[in-house]
Amino acid sequence: MAEGVIDPWPSTVALGRVSRGGVDLRFAPDEAARHEIAKTLGLVSLESLTAEVFLRPWMDGAEVSGLIRARVTQVCSVSADEFEEPVESRFSVHVLPADSEYAPQDEESGGELGIDPEGDDPPDVLEGETIDVSAYVIEHLALELDPFPRKPGAVFQPPAEPVDLSPFAALKKLKTDPDAGGEGG
Repeated sequence: MAEGVIDPWPSTVALGRVSRGGVDLRFAPDEAARHEIAKTLGLVSLESLTAEVFLRPWMDGAEVSGLIRARVTQVCSVSADEFEEPVESRFSVHVLPADSEYAPQDEESGGELGIDPEGDDPPDVLEGETIDVSAYVIEHLALELDPFPRKPGAVFQPPAEPVDLSPFAALKKLKTDPDAGGEGG
């Protein structure tokens, strides 16, 4: 989650708890938290949000995977009408503690971070010893939202004929339209 943003729905799991065999969670934020999440994501409303999240040991960190189901209300970018839309998404991320030998090294620390655009994302490095599960749920919900939502059936209709915005357009009309007061011709 971005710095300075207060998580409206905190749900954290200690990394040590995951290393002892894994954790399965099923949870849903209350109405007040959904309202804050909707505001953060620029939605009209977030009618429902549930997440089933599974945390499993991975290297010396964890794999966080899950299924998100939500009902969101957005504003159509074509008609400006509000419409409701279901969202269902699976996600998976890997996290490692900062002191892990497997954690990606950045260039400032002398290491080189090679990223394969076709491969899996590099693991996230935790700032402490806890995994902020709700932040991953909100982040992946945001990734599933269309930045230019379109209500089903909404069709963009361009103007029938281009509007001539030239200052000489009125003079041209006077010259070609005899009823407009011009001499025509």
